[in-house]
Amino acid sequence: MNIIGSVSPVKLSGTIQRRYLWHPNLDKKCSFHKCSGSNRLESFRNSEFMGCQMKAPIWLLKDRKPRHGASPLQVFCKDFPRPELENTVNFLEAAQLSSSFCDGSRPRKPLKVVIAGAGLAGLSAAKYLADAGHKPIVLEARDVLGGKVAAWKDSDGDWYETGLHIFFGAYPNIQNLFGELGISDRLQWKEHSMIFAMPNKPGEFSRFDFPETLPAPFNGIFAILRNSEMLTWPEKVRFAIGLLPAMLGGQAYVEAQDGLTVTEWMRRQGVPDRVNDEVFIAMSKALNFINPDELSMQCILIALNRFLQSLTYIVYQQEKHGSKMAFLDGNPPERLCKPIADHIESLGGEVWVNSRTQKIELNTDGTVKHFLLSSGNIISGDVYVIATPVDILKLLLPQEWKDIPYFKKLEKLVGVPVINVHIWFDRKLKNTYDHLLFSRSCSSEFLAQKSPLLSVYADMSVTCKEYYDPDRSMLELVFAPAEQWISCSDQEIVDATMQELAKLFPDEIAADQSKAKILKYHVVKTPRSVYKTVPDCEPCRPLQRSPVKGFYLAGDYTKQKYLASMEGAVLSGKLCAQAITQDYEVLVAQATQREVQVSI
Repeated sequence: MNIIGSVSPVKLSGTIQRRYLWHPNLDKKCSFHKCSGSNRLESFRNSEFMGCQMKAPIWLLKDRKPRHGASPLQVFCKDFPRPELENTVNFLEAAQLSSSFCDGSRPRKPLKVVIAGAGLAGLSAAKYLADAGHKPIVLEARDVLGGKVAAWKDSDGDWYETGLHIFFGAYPNIQNLFGELGISDRLQWKEHSMIFAMPNKPGEFSRFDFPETLPAPFNGIFAILRNSEMLTWPEKVRFAIGLLPAMLGGQAYVEAQDGLTVTEWMRRQGVPDRVNDEVFIAMSKALNFINPDELSMQCILIALNRFLQSLTYIVYQQEKHGSKMAFLDGNPPERLCKPIADHIESLGGEVWVNSRTQKIELNTDGTVKHFLLSSGNIISGDVYVIATPVDILKLLLPQEWKDIPYFKKLEKLVGVPVINVHIWFDRKLKNTYDHLLFSRSCSSEFLAQKSPLLSVYADMSVTCKEYYDPDRSMLELVFAPAEQWISCSDQEIVDATMQELAKLFPDEIAADQSKAKILKYHVVKTPRSVYKTVPDCEPCRPLQRSPVKGFYLAGDYTKQKYLASMEGAVLSGKLCAQAITQDYEVLVAQATQREVQVSI
């Protein structure tokens, strides 16, 4: 069950009020808008695609009866309507790349491709290789699919996840993947807003609301200018002037900023420090789990370009929804990863869990002979892919490869520690939204340094259908930066989290639990997550095709335009699959030569 967001009616007059109604045949709680000037809900244009199918009006006063011939209301709730993404240039480019795997000629001899890692990168590579007619075998070390989007079920049947995962409209390859699998309805779209906690006004939030009628970046500019709570007009003007070179300089300018941290860039551009404190601390940690004084400014500029779209794209695509957010309607392993695995297996591929790759064994010519698993089993193929995080790849690299420049430059790519906290409370918290929330509160221990511990959070009992609970809240929070906390006990981490939550929910939560009480919690530590995007890292990101014939990489750290993200992981898998299909003739010849050598 899920609380559903409002949709836009064809016409309403008077004051708009929200009503939550239970339909007896649906067991779902649905949100509608009621016009105070009448006693009925208005009809909705294109309602089927806006998240609700309206079969008839529903009358809201007991003493009023439906018109003659009116049938009971039937509603299928899907939160806010899915945005129109299909006509944007990025979506069409992603769709074209996807279709190239299905539309190409079938291989006369399918390649057996062994892929280590069943995160989104490995599953994506396997999916598109299977589409192209090849036979992937995906090896996952753990007993659950997903990698950095993995989740587990506890003894009560509740799920806890590796991270708080948000799907943006600016993720064209993710959106295409959902469509190709027929599961687009599993994304729960939220209103087009960004909501920030107000550290100086405990319990209050400030919103950036993006108008649906304007294309990007004008909708983002309008949202910033309209917000008067976080930045003053002089600060907005100086910030806008500071961003002008990025808007006018295009991709070349963005790439040139890799050597500067966010803080350094802001000061060079004359942007007030308060802009950094009010906006970019939360944004930096949401993007890469580190503070602005460490994060490369290129990361911020790429994100702004992807989510808000640069001015050069407006004429061509009228992008409006890049920064719009959606939650998955349940746990990622079952609701996203399993459909990918099922698709792979339906085309003759295989997905194995509990199959940890322990060693890459080499032939005398330095190419891969086989993967040795921790179980002692040997897995051989025509092609090999490592789709693990970069830190695991570095542990697996054979000694013979470590001096090759392609692999040697990986030394600077190091995963950042991340902690994800889940807290179940004994009551429904009121001071929350059906949305992602950016946190800028500070625990008392770190107040002097102005170093917040929470970057983003959500009440998953509201935002996610599978986790819905009408009586209790479950907050899922990203605890970052986590480097100094990764070795602390779960209790210490929860205690620090509660100190910050007491500032976000001053009327409902106290650090000593004298108000809302904790029913249970789960803390998920990832000592090495996405690579730490510090200055001068961009040249170290490798292409998917390695210099070793028959060996490829997939992962969000590899070279692609969507940073370390779910979109980046999926795109890296597609680019890896594309490289393999492009190298088909060479790889078939290599496989044939090996077969001849073995027979001799």
